[in-house]
Parts: sequence; structure tokens; C-alpha cells
Amino acid sequence: MVPQIHVGIADPQGKILDEFDMYHTEFGFQDFFHRVDSYKEELALPVAVAMEGYNGYARPLDRLIQEKGYTLYNVNNLKLARFKEVFPGAAKTDLIDTRKILELFHLKEHLPLARDVLQRVIPVSPVNEKLKRLSRRRRQLVNEKVRIANRIQSDLQAVCPELLGITNSVSNLWFLQFITCRDDLSQLARLRHATLLKLHGIGHKYAGVIREWQGKASFSGETDYVGPMIIQDARRLLELLSQIHALDKAMEALAEALQMAQRLSSIPGFGNTSVAELAGEIGTLERFTRESGLALYLGMSPLTHQSGQMHRTKTPRQVNRRAKAAMMTAVARHIGCVPESRAYYDKKRAEGKTHNQAVRALGRHLVRVIWSMLKNNRDYKLKEVREMT
Repeated sequence: MVPQIHVGIADPQGKILDEFDMYHTEFGFQDFFHRVDSYKEELALPVAVAMEGYNGYARPLDRLIQEKGYTLYNVNNLKLARFKEVFPGAAKTDLIDTRKILELFHLKEHLPLARDVLQRVIPVSPVNEKLKRLSRRRRQLVNEKVRIANRIQSDLQAVCPELLGITNSVSNLWFLQFITCRDDLSQLARLRHATLLKLHGIGHKYAGVIREWQGKASFSGETDYVGPMIIQDARRLLELLSQIHALDKAMEALAEALQMAQRLSSIPGFGNTSVAELAGEIGTLERFTRESGLALYLGMSPLTHQSGQMHRTKTPRQVNRRAKAAMMTAVARHIGCVPESRAYYDKKRAEGKTHNQAVRALGRHLVRVIWSMLKNNRDYKLKEVREMT
């Protein structure tokens, strides 16, 4: 089914000039730009477009709008809902939403609530866009890898727990090569030592571990139909590991061309994957007016939730979950690299904070450092501590 959206065109005073439905097809895009350009020439004014669902179903219209040189705004659906609560409409329809958004354009210079609903989309470089798409793809493959690895572990526990016991992780390449070398799982117990040594990643050490297992190998009655499932999952896991490795190489090459990624990589503990994800999701600092906005976007700044004697924090909804996950991973590794950061983390834990709360507290400080680094084009430098003699 081709997506359909309702479009409204208004002048700077908020007067509606045209309304129509547009399909996400080439003909629909051509009709949209033809209508907009005709009013642009008539009014002799620059064009600003507000869209719901930017970075989602709105592709590729969002990109085409920016290529035309129009100013693009993303409609914050949460704040739009709050705006409609304060200034309620008759009902919830695409037509009413379109007119509300046009009303926001007229009010955004005078009403802070209206200004917050429309968030300007700052164009980023093609390299950054590609890095974001690759990092998101990698995250999806990693999630799939975890699900399959858990399924293999569960099935092996039911079919042959002794086989599972010879490895610390079912994602080990040598173990996956071993269980996928035959189409029948029970045949693994009869492989010769010379055959094992021919398998990729298996040397005398692992061959000895496997031979020890073969001497006591036993399989349950489910092996006939569960065994092929395990082998199929193991082959898919090998494929995923290969694809993830290829993405890592591509992301590393792209990150070398981005100054933001190079700055972030100078922070101890910030690895290539986390840096690529953060650079891809942040895009440009021009999106944020203050470092507090960046902290909120990265999930390092929980909101205060206080009423009377009750005082706690809550997670904001404006967080980029992918960027937050990358930041949490990077900060956790950073703790082990910098003594001052470790001391701050330990201090927060001593105050009764959980691990994640202490990591976010340190991450909040690191966001200030990152903001200064990117604004001043400086790398991260450890503070020199002079010993007293």
C-alpha cells in the first residue's frame, strides 16, 4: 500500500492557500514540488516545510526537500500532542493535524510551546548519513546474533549439554566451524583427530578438548529434529559474524573521514564501533543550541520528577536510544582507562547509585567535555598529575 499524506500550503500570516493529498510516488512528489514552487514564485518568499515522521516513513521526501533548498522542520509528535491539549481541535484527523502544524508556523516566533514542536533539521554530509545507516544496520545484525546464539545455547542444553560445556561461548568461531562441518549433529562424536585439525580455527588445543568430549558424548532423542535446527542456526551465526566484521571495516574507513569521529576516538575507552555510532547519530552540533540538549539526546541527562516530598528522576522520551546505548558502552569502558573517572564512578556507587546511574552521571560530565572538544576542535587530553616530592 502506497503511503498517503495530507498536505497544506499557507502564507506567512497563516492563511491556507491550498490543501491536497499526496502519495509517496514519483508522480506525487512531482505534483507536490510543482504546487509549492508555483506559490513560491507568487509570494517571492523562501519555503519552509514541516513533516511528521522525519527519518522514518517520510523517506525519500525528506531528502528531496533538502535537495531543493527548502528549510525542513521535524514535527515533535510528543510536543504536538501537548500543544493540541492546550489548544484543542475538534478531533484527530490528518486534515486537523495539518492545519495545526500550519498554525504552529505562524505562532512559533511568539509562543515557546509552538517553537518547541517544530525542530529544524540541519543537513549533514553524505558520509555521515552513510555512517549512520551502516551503524544502524550493524546494531540490527548484532541483536539478531544475540538472539540466535541464545537459541543455540538453549537447544544444545536440551540435546547435548556436554557439547555445550566444551566452549565458553557458542559464538566462538572454532566451535561454530566444528558443529557445522557435518549435517548430522551426532556425527561430530565420530570425527577423527586429523579431520578436526583441518577445520578452520581448530588446533591441537581445541582438538584435544573435542576428543575428550567425544569419549563421553551422548545425545537425547530430540537430536533427529533439533540437531538440524542447531546446525542451521550455527551457519546463520557464522554468516552474521562475517557481515558484522565487514560493516566494522566499512564504518572504520568512513569514521576516518569525519572530524567528529576522530575527536571522539581520542577519548580513552571510546572504541571504533561506539565512536562510529555516536558520530552517525549526532550528525552535527548545529542541531543543538546548548550542551544540555546534546546530553538529553544522548540519554545522559534524566529529568527531575518532583512533587511535595517525592523527588526522583525519569527518563526523557526525546532520547536517541541507539546513541544512548553507544554512549553507555563507551563510558563504561572509559571508567577502566582513566583513574579520575574510576574515582568518580566509585564515589557515585558509594552514594547508593546503581551501576547504570553511576555511568550516566559520569557520562553527563563527559558530554560537557565532548561539547568543548567539538566546539574548540581539540582532542581529549588526560590531566597531568604532578607527584609531590
